[in-house]
Amino acid sequence: MGKIEFIALMAFLMALNALAIDIMLPGLQEIGASLGVENENHRQYVISAYLIGFAFAQLLYGPISDRFGRRMPMFVGLGIYVVSSIAAIFVPSFAALLAVRFIQGIGSAAMRVITVSIVRDIFGGRAMAEVMSLIMMVFMVIPVMAPGIGQVVMLFGNWHLIFAFMAVVALAVWAWMYVRLPETLHEDDVRPFTVRSVLGGFRIVLTDRVALCYTLASTFIFGALFGFINSAQQIYVGIYGLGVWFPVAFAAVAAFMALSSFVNARLVGRFGMRKLSHGALMGFLTVNTLWLVLTLIWPGHVPFPIFIVLFALSMFQFGWIGSNFNSLAMEPLGHVAGTASSVLGFMGTAGGTIIGAIIGQSFNGTALPLVTGFFTLSIIGLIFVLIAERGKLFQAHNKPV
Repeated sequence: MGKIEFIALMAFLMALNALAIDIMLPGLQEIGASLGVENENHRQYVISAYLIGFAFAQLLYGPISDRFGRRMPMFVGLGIYVVSSIAAIFVPSFAALLAVRFIQGIGSAAMRVITVSIVRDIFGGRAMAEVMSLIMMVFMVIPVMAPGIGQVVMLFGNWHLIFAFMAVVALAVWAWMYVRLPETLHEDDVRPFTVRSVLGGFRIVLTDRVALCYTLASTFIFGALFGFINSAQQIYVGIYGLGVWFPVAFAAVAAFMALSSFVNARLVGRFGMRKLSHGALMGFLTVNTLWLVLTLIWPGHVPFPIFIVLFALSMFQFGWIGSNFNSLAMEPLGHVAGTASSVLGFMGTAGGTIIGAIIGQSFNGTALPLVTGFFTLSIIGLIFVLIAERGKLFQAHNKPV
């Protein structure tokens, strides 16, 4: 498989996770009405249930893939994703839908953990950061398109068709991987699947200061993103009245993040992961500070053009932070890549989900809870990066690979 096809396949595998989240957003209101959900904030549980299953299942896929290889556990995860998508079409209640979404998240966790492990099997250092940035760039096409796809799908029927669409896409990706991607786990890196071995791998990950602190920093930054995803429909439609234009606004910001990932991929080999991500983190904090000040002093709501510009600028920085922080966390853990990806992915997703749920459930008819969350979480992220780097930012430790 050539590099371009490899990046595309990895991006599509990871994008199945984004698809399962973002394609739901236009349908949340109809789902709530169809299944008798009276509290509009409770509709967000369709996202949260998925993310909880996604978070906890990551702890299993890594050690399993370190023992049995990357292909078979990935096929199992894809199968769970497809079956649960089909099952969601027939659920009789909101509680049943949440249960199926939880199971769908369990399947999707394979795509997050094992995809990162596959990339780490083949690349390291700045080369991994470059490839991950390109994967993230293609991956971000899905958030650009998914809400619009969901809106279009619902023109031909109700919200059940969204789950049918997800099942078809996942089957196509399953076939692509089966035909084109060989096993990537090196024989020397196979680890026994025992309690002692798994706990030993977890200990290696959790006692590495750099890996742990960059993961915690990512967790809080991703918490801000999850907070926005949870409350996006309420902000864009409820506050700003975008209606059917909601997917367009969502896509515009996601496209800005995709552009950011592309720029990062072009620059990371020259400047290094630390310089780019540390600069982006400071930019993230600066934009969020301005955003919070304007939200507090502006009478009523900040006008939509100002809101969307500040949000887009914040997310542009996020595009540099995400892939580089992930690569920095994985860099010292190549010998336990699957287990490392599990632990780091679990921490990032579980923590981010909880933080995002807190922000989402704090929605009070204004954007203030969201903006306050972005500002607070950017400060916390900076603190963990300072701990990881012993107080010294912008130090280029990595050499080109």
